[in-house]
Amino acid sequence: MQSQNPPKFELYVFDWDGTVMDTTTLIARGIQEAAKSLGCKEPDLKDCKAAIGLGWDEILRRVVPDCPESQWNDFAQAYRDWYIRREEEVPVVEGLRELMTAMKEKGLRLAVATGKSRQGLNRVFGLTGLAPLFEDTVTADETFSKPNPAMLHELSDRTGVPCENMVMIGDSVHDLMLAQNAGAAAVGVSYGGCSKEELDKYPNIGIAADTEELAKILGLEDLLVR
Repeated sequence: MQSQNPPKFELYVFDWDGTVMDTTTLIARGIQEAAKSLGCKEPDLKDCKAAIGLGWDEILRRVVPDCPESQWNDFAQAYRDWYIRREEEVPVVEGLRELMTAMKEKGLRLAVATGKSRQGLNRVFGLTGLAPLFEDTVTADETFSKPNPAMLHELSDRTGVPCENMVMIGDSVHDLMLAQNAGAAAVGVSYGGCSKEELDKYPNIGIAADTEELAKILGLEDLLVR
């Protein structure tokens, strides 16, 4: 029997890397490989993972500080050369495709706020076929990087949903900080870049270890495929 409770939120906003696709380790390794190819000090894998979700410039400032700005374009190209040919092997997080599809079929509204570029998001949309599930998307090269609240403010302007009626779902502290700065609710997922302990330092309505826990935190357990 399906729950008769109304949806908790008007708009469900998903981060992408580490939240929808299990790309966290691959991205972090790509940053390491690009650093090595340019003769920079190889950053720590954990530091690379923690920076995912920020804009590209901020990632380089944080984890590859010895890479001069004049080489940032070369770094980005070296990263793409290593990463893109491996990206198609990365799966969507188990059960999430089915949950989001059921949400869409129920009439719930979904969006994406990601540290990816527009080109990068379009590429993974092509790989996964998930684009039709989302009514709107915003990427890091189109506005201010997380945790600046601009991504959610822009989604609010375009969808007509106040930020306080949204929930931001992400694997990074940057996602939870984004939600906090915009006045939105937040749910963390601990299977990506940050641990439950790291995520719990920021306001949230729950931390999910998997898709089943995520559905329960969102009050959508009736949509889970049994």
